[in-house]
Amino acid sequence: MTARAPLEIRLVGQLREIGAQRWNALVAHDAPNEPFLSYQFLSALEESGCASRASGWTPQFLTLWDKDELAAAIPLYLKTHSYGEYVFDWAWADAYERNGLRYYPKLLSAIPFTPVSGARLLARDEAVRAQLAAHVLALAQQSGVSSLHILLPRKADAALLGEVGLMRRQAVQFHWNNRGFASFDDFLATLERKKRKNILAERRHVRDAGVTLERRSGTEISQADWEFFLRCYENTYREHYSSPYLNLDFFERVGRTMPDNFLLVIASRGGRRIASSLIVTTAKRIYGRYWGTLEHVPCLHFECAYYQPLEYCIERGIEVFEGGAQGEHKMARGFLPVVTHSLHWLAHPAFAAAVDEFLARETRGVSHYFDELNERNPYKSDK
Repeated sequence: MTARAPLEIRLVGQLREIGAQRWNALVAHDAPNEPFLSYQFLSALEESGCASRASGWTPQFLTLWDKDELAAAIPLYLKTHSYGEYVFDWAWADAYERNGLRYYPKLLSAIPFTPVSGARLLARDEAVRAQLAAHVLALAQQSGVSSLHILLPRKADAALLGEVGLMRRQAVQFHWNNRGFASFDDFLATLERKKRKNILAERRHVRDAGVTLERRSGTEISQADWEFFLRCYENTYREHYSSPYLNLDFFERVGRTMPDNFLLVIASRGGRRIASSLIVTTAKRIYGRYWGTLEHVPCLHFECAYYQPLEYCIERGIEVFEGGAQGEHKMARGFLPVVTHSLHWLAHPAFAAAVDEFLARETRGVSHYFDELNERNPYKSDK
């Protein structure tokens, strides 16, 4: 039996070097229904400049090739800061600096600005996936970076990365699960009385303020809609004394190349648009992503970012609504806690040992926190 030739390792600085067909074929094989991994989404981040060398996100995708076939890949970035990651390592960076060491650059595998779990080790089969896990650690060890971070991988990828020596970290997000609800009222009927009354009151506040809601999806979203959404998005970042990560070029690109994956909720009052939220959609799962407003209306954020998408899920039989990073307040609106994972490697032995000890304590704390959250389940008891 002829031995198979070893796979060729290539570092890719631009996704276009791989091409949409090759990249999307690998994603479709290993991670179907993950829109954030699509060539259209990742290349839009690059081409718009949102995830680029200038923004501190230098693409450096690690790929394995079998002649002209893309056999495996991991989305990888050389980072010069820790913004836009949602798994926070600022304290680690500060500790390095206080000890006269450089924390940046570091290597990061993540979907930029997107706290969504999913595939990170993309591969045509399990043997190649194991090779990729070993290669990404070897790359970090040989490249002189301070550290390697794989954020929010799926469980199988996390297990492989743990086997090659990365340290595991846990956190909590909040997701909503569709229990086959026939209507929004059917969903409300499953909640505890106080939670149900609060939601009805919040929706009534919005209606009484004279606000109307409209949902637009796919090709219904116009250029003017994207421009309005960006105004809301940028304004809300400014109000929080922060700078937005994404620009109009990015939103126009994804709106043009993957329109079926977007839902825009638009709020108006007195004939004037005042707020908007953007949801990424698939047939079985939707993701709450961005929200913004030009005018303050009490409870409008809950209506645009939670209740309208929940109605959308119920109407279409969508199974899961991922609400994004953090936010215990989501539990009062029917979301439940879910444990997420990230994997980390640090080059400095003493800091690696200190972080490993910290993560052991943090993991115990996350476990207790998760148990406490489940004790506050917003749904009626089945007992």
